[in-house]
Amino acid sequence: MDNVKWYKKPEMVVAFSALLISFVTAIVSMYSAYVDRAYARASVWPRLEIHRNLNTTHFEYSVTNSGNGPAVIKYGIVQYKSEPIKLWNDIPNLPSITQSHISNRILSPQNTVKPLSYTGKESDKLGETDKFIGIELCYCSIYEECWLIDKLNEPKSVNGCLVDKTIAFSE
Repeated sequence: MDNVKWYKKPEMVVAFSALLISFVTAIVSMYSAYVDRAYARASVWPRLEIHRNLNTTHFEYSVTNSGNGPAVIKYGIVQYKSEPIKLWNDIPNLPSITQSHISNRILSPQNTVKPLSYTGKESDKLGETDKFIGIELCYCSIYEECWLIDKLNEPKSVNGCLVDKTIAFSE
């Protein structure tokens, strides 16, 4: 009779080797899937930036998506003197402006939208009014990763974009 311990038998050594190789392969596969998902998210990462342009005859706000993927803008909040407004025309003494819709839209990568634009001799007046205007946008990637951005252009990651409809900007 053979007195070799069961775990020292050649067939058991082969079985344990196969088990170890399977375990290492599973770990490597899971890590590879994790890296693939991270790469997929990074390849469609949006990055919104809010800009103000002002010169002697022109004033505008623009929003640019400088990221790699589309930005799904869920809502915007515009405040004048710390009070939410629904339309640009809610700002007193605002001259006749050109405006574009900014809330609930998709902004493709490397594209810009101008939510407010004015050309005329009152642009300096708008530059003074700019001190009292606050803008906040909440946007998400196609993977529902969401960020808040304001005029400081420092995106903050958030769990989602929920807003009280009574303070959301309409335009």
